[in-house]
This record gives sequence, structure tokens and C-alpha cells, in this order.
Amino acid sequence: MWESLVCILRHSIRSKKRVFEISGRKEFKKKGFYAFRFEDYNCSVDFVSAPFIVRESSFKGINGSIETLRLDLMDRTTSMYRDADIIVFNTGHWWTHEKTSRGEDYYQEGNHVHPRLKVLEAYKRALNTWAKWVDNNINSNRTKVFFRGYSVTHFRKGQWNSGGQCHKESEPIFEEKYLKKYPSKMKVLEHVLHGMKTPVTYLNISRLTAYRKDAHPSIYRMLYKTDEERVAAERAQDCSHWCLPGVPDTWNELLYASLLQSCKVS
Repeated sequence: MWESLVCILRHSIRSKKRVFEISGRKEFKKKGFYAFRFEDYNCSVDFVSAPFIVRESSFKGINGSIETLRLDLMDRTTSMYRDADIIVFNTGHWWTHEKTSRGEDYYQEGNHVHPRLKVLEAYKRALNTWAKWVDNNINSNRTKVFFRGYSVTHFRKGQWNSGGQCHKESEPIFEEKYLKKYPSKMKVLEHVLHGMKTPVTYLNISRLTAYRKDAHPSIYRMLYKTDEERVAAERAQDCSHWCLPGVPDTWNELLYASLLQSCKVS
């Protein structure tokens, strides 16, 4: 969504030389901070990578370093954006058993490391931590807060790490009956949002993206020089991220419409 937004905004600027990359980062999708500044508008569009929103941590154990996810603490990056005019939060894709050591000795609250905890329960606790932080730290008179929902994946015959495919998809899904079930994570998110004091605009993109099984990079992330490279790409396809131009542009149109609507109300 951030890449799309930067491209959309830069395309509308007459003097492209007045748009600067200011974070010193060259490779996107790695952990860290990325930012473009639009000099003529005194505006920067920043991307802060914190895939779980809450804090990834580690400590020394008997057999070496132990990595945990602190469900009760926000990620250390909050100081980078707490005073921003607009904040768009998102978390979801990394909340899987594969990314979280299958929930075994990974989730931590206080000094307690849970021997086992289901992903959905951990996700709920993390979102409650996020909600409390927003309510206690965000000045809603200054900052507009958004939460973008979870965009579904379209792997067939496996998952991202087991040969899942989408490279032969050339059309969207046209009938609702063929869609996947509404993500449980979004039901959890909606429950948490309902209990917050701070106004948060929910960009619910889950259902609209569910139709677009044809819009993922799949095997087309690069130009392959050999047949061997292409065959290897078919074994590890990207059916979770989105092509640009494409679906994320629509998310930004929804963001724009929401901002216009909020201006009319205020």
C-alpha cells in the first residue's frame, strides 16, 4: 500500500526532482524505516516495518538466545509515527504458525512465556495492546488513525512454503459462492475496534481483495535468464502480495475517499 501511495502521489507532482528518498534505504520489504519527502508540500510518506505491531524480543536461555513476541508491548518503532497527521496500521500476514514457531514457547506477556498459544488468541491479545496504546497515546484532534484489514491469499495446491500456485490465474472470481470464508482475524479486529475510545477508520479490504486471484506477482517477480530459474520460481510463488499497478491502488482510493469524507464532516 505504501509503494502504491508513493507512486500515485509522485505521478501527480509536476517537478519529480522535488520528491526525495530520505531514509537511505534501497531495498524495500526488509525490516526498517523507509520514507519519501514531497518538498513542495512539506510532506513525507513513511513506511515503518513492524509486521506484528507488538514487540519482537529475545533473551538468553540455558541453550542460547530465545526469541519471543511480547504480546503486551508495542514495537519500539512507535516514536517514529505517534505524532503523524495520518497513520495507517496493518498486521495479519505474519500471524501464522510458521512465522511464530507454531505458538510453542514464543508468545510472551510480562515474564511469562506461554508454552503453547493459538495464533488467533495471540493476535487478539496483540490487538488489544495496540488499541490501548492508541487510546493512551494518540491525539485524535491532530492524528487520523486508519486500520487496513487483512488481504487474503490465493494459493492452490499448497501454501507459500509448500508449492502453492497462482500463476495460471487470468481472471478474477466472479461469484461470491467461490470466495474463501471471511478471515477470522478480521472478526477479531472488528471486535477490538468496537471497544476503542479513539476514532479509527477501518479500511475493510478483505472481501474486495478476495475476488482478485489473478492479481498476484506469482512467478512474475523478475525476468528469468534460464529455464531452470523459471522452474524454481514455479516452486516458490508469491500469491499473497499484489502487483502494481493493481489492487493496492484501490486501497489508496478508499483511503483518499475516507479522508475527503472526514473533511466534510469536520
